[in-house]
Parts: sequence; C-alpha cells; structure tokens
Amino acid sequence: MALRQEKRMLLKMEILDSTLRDGEQTSGVSFLPHEKLAIARALLSEVRVDRIEVASARVSEGEKDAVKMICRYARQKGRLESIEVLGFCDGHKSVDWIADCGGKVINLLSKGSLKHCTFQLKKTPEEHFAGIIDEATYAREKGLAVNLYLEDWSNGMKDSPEYVYNMLDTLVPTGLVSRFMLPDTLGILNPKNSSLFFTDILSRYPGVHFDFHPHNDYNLAVANSFTAALCGVSGLHVTVNGLGERCGNAPLPSVQVILRDHLGIATNIDESKLKMVSHMVESYSGIAVASNEPIIGDNVFTQVAGVHADGDNKGGLYINALTPERFGRKREYALGKNSGKANILKNLEELGLELTPEQTLKVTKRITELGDKKEIVTQEDLPYIVSDVLKHDMPEDRVKLISYMASTAYGLKPMAAVRLEVDGQVYEEQRSGDGMYDAFMRCIRHIYKDRLGVSFPRLTNYTVSIPPGGRTDALVQTVISWELRDGKIIRTRALDADQTDAAIKATIKMLNSL
Repeated sequence: MALRQEKRMLLKMEILDSTLRDGEQTSGVSFLPHEKLAIARALLSEVRVDRIEVASARVSEGEKDAVKMICRYARQKGRLESIEVLGFCDGHKSVDWIADCGGKVINLLSKGSLKHCTFQLKKTPEEHFAGIIDEATYAREKGLAVNLYLEDWSNGMKDSPEYVYNMLDTLVPTGLVSRFMLPDTLGILNPKNSSLFFTDILSRYPGVHFDFHPHNDYNLAVANSFTAALCGVSGLHVTVNGLGERCGNAPLPSVQVILRDHLGIATNIDESKLKMVSHMVESYSGIAVASNEPIIGDNVFTQVAGVHADGDNKGGLYINALTPERFGRKREYALGKNSGKANILKNLEELGLELTPEQTLKVTKRITELGDKKEIVTQEDLPYIVSDVLKHDMPEDRVKLISYMASTAYGLKPMAAVRLEVDGQVYEEQRSGDGMYDAFMRCIRHIYKDRLGVSFPRLTNYTVSIPPGGRTDALVQTVISWELRDGKIIRTRALDADQTDAAIKATIKMLNSL
C-alpha cells in the first residue's frame, strides 16, 4: 500500500477550466469581453490552471473580440497553447474563426453516442467519423492542435459502447487528436458505472490522453471526478463556483482538494487564489456563492459551537486537513447563542482584549441574549458589546424594566405600556406618542414626574449607528445625550438588534446612573 501511494504522489493532473465557455451557459450569465479577459488572466496567471476553454466559435462579434484579447494576452505570457475554443464540424468555418482570433487549439465537438449521431446529425457513424477526420486535418494544416469532445459519451458507453469503440478505433490511429474529452453531458454517471467505463476505455487505449468533463445533475460531478482520477484519466474539467448549464459543472476548489488530499495527485493550482477568483466570477456572473460552499463559502471556516472552539484550544480536535491558511483565509469563531465562553475568548484574543472571568461571563450572557433573537454578531461588534456591558455595569440596578409593549398601526398614534420597578416599587403606565420610543418615554416621564415627583432629564441628542464592520441585520447602537437640572450632560448607549429596544435600554441605563 505504501508503494502504491508513493506512486500516486508522482502523478500530476491536468486541469481545464471551462468557466468562460460551459460556465457561461448558466441561465442568465453573460460575460462582457473585458470580464472574460479579467477572469482568463486570473485563472492563468494567479490560480495557474493548465488550460482554459474560453468560448464557442462563431457565436458573436463580441465573443470574437473577447477571444482575440485573451489570445493576445496569453501569447504575451507564453501561454497561447493553454487557450482552447469549442468548434464544430461545419465546413471549416470554426477552424477559420479560431485561427483568425489568434487561437491555437480547437476543441472539436463530435457525437459520443449512436443516438446523437443518428437522430441529431442524421448521419451514419462512418459519415460522421469521416467528417471529423476532414475537420481535424484542416485544423492541423492551419496550425491548430485538435482536442475532440465525444458529446453524450456517458450515454454512449451505457447504450452503444460498440459505437464509442468504433469511433476511437477509427480516430486514435490517425494521430490527429491530441486529447479525447469524455463528457457526462447529462450528468447521469455515478461512481460505480463511471469506474467501469473509465477502466474499460483506459485499458483499451493505453497511452492516449483522456479528459473527463462532468455535469452535476445528480450532485455527483465531484464524486465522478474522483473516480475518473482514481482510474487514471489525464485531465479533469471544472468551472469556478460550479457554474454551468442546469445544475452546473464540477467546482474547481472541490476537485482540487480531493485530488491533493484524497488521492495524493499534484496539480499546478495555487489554492490561496481560489477565493479571489470565486469572488471575481461571483461579481461578474451575478450568481451568489452559498455561504456553506466547500472551500470558498463565507462560513466554511467558522466554528459555531462553543465545544468546537474549546476542542481547538485543547489540541486542534476539530480541525481537518482543510486548514483555512491553505486558501489564504483564517479560522473564525462565531458569536451567538451557541458560542459559549471558548468562542468569546478566541475572539477577544484575536482583538487583543483581556477581561476577567466575571466580565467574560457577562459578555457571553449578552451575546447569548442577542443570539436568541437569531441575530448575527460579528467580531467587529464585540468591542461595542464589551463596552455596552461593562461601561454601565452597576453593582445593583435600582431601576428595572419589568416589561413593556410598544405598537404602531396605520392611521393610529403609536402606543406603549410599561411596568417599571423603582427601588422595589412597581409602577405601570400607558401612553400614546409620535413614535414607539416617544410613547415609551411619555410613560416613563409620567411615572417619574407625576407618581414619584422626581424631575426628569431632558433628551438633547439621539443618534443611531451600526458598529463599523457590523451587519445591518445584527446590531444597532443608540447613543442618547441627557441634560440634567444642573446643566450637566450625560450620555448613555446600548446595543440591540432593534433600534427601539436599544433606545429603551439606553434610557434605563440613564435612570440607573442618576
């Protein structure tokens, strides 16, 4: 076993990215020429994929401009042979189009199943094979390398394998084709039958370069890529963010990590650039990446449960080979109702904040309260929470808000009902106002002025903000300035997910500080 694994480690997989061709078949996605160039540059020069498929021939003048720009850039970088364009058996028109763009590689589309050949082309296999040879011969005369797609190959192997073998028996000896590319066009393969098909093909044609081009209709594109690599194919096709028609293609990051971590197969991919190119394609395509998408999702390196953070502190118990540092990222510890003290300590450590155990407990309790409201708390919010909890930390609250209700309705003035405890005595009041907070304040003023005979400070300023770096659906910070009878100004602030709640909490803090 050790010998076999060592032998695998010597293998290297060629990666073709088809984001700019197959990925653009995603519904609603269309890249502008300058966007295609930017993505091509990122894939070639930063991510370092081996090959990119950038367009289909003869689509539009805009597409032609994009291919010309990409070929010009690739020529300057010595990577022109890495640029591939899909072409067709169309009387040499595709070949001429690609050559006019400055391209050097055509990915010629053929039919990899008898049904496609018979019903779509309405040709005999012999007629189709002859057409492929004619097109490939012309391409070679024009200085183009030829790769051959066997469209619907997976169904061909399932329903008409003799047709597939006949095609390969005819074309392999000609030496016209550099790579034979085997698509699972409708995403119908699974690891069991794909293993049989790849093993059969590779044993019949030793030394021939075969690529695998998977689709994800059954969510098996990555699994089938794993099987293809295990069987010994020479190249795998991927797209950034798994873009592609219907359910998409195999995503580049997932294929990369299974090759490296599970099969010990090397590639040229720079893993630290995967997140960057994902963001770029997400921006240009308008197709959002799920937060739990492996490797590139926003949350995939975030530990939520406090027990996980605790385990990481005690020997990396919840860390696998997919370390965030590999991908130019860092591990984060979520703040919320499941955080626990360990998550809080991790975040405080990251920010360079030191609290006593008692203070940490109070901060943890406050974050848990916010989490119970299903609010997201970011690390940037944490200093504000700490300040909110500790700055107005009184030995004992003399004024306690037992309960309140505030409501508003169309055509009616907002109403508030309040139960307030002052020095152990409970007071109830309800009032209407110009807003929910105004109605609340009228209740409080009435209790203090009319029931307690105590003067009430004048509200002089009221500001609302989102903590820098925070999220709009998480915390709101309310800061209120109050003027006392002697002219002294005091300010209280509070954080909450709801603006009115934050203002009310700031008001109670003011009453306790008097």
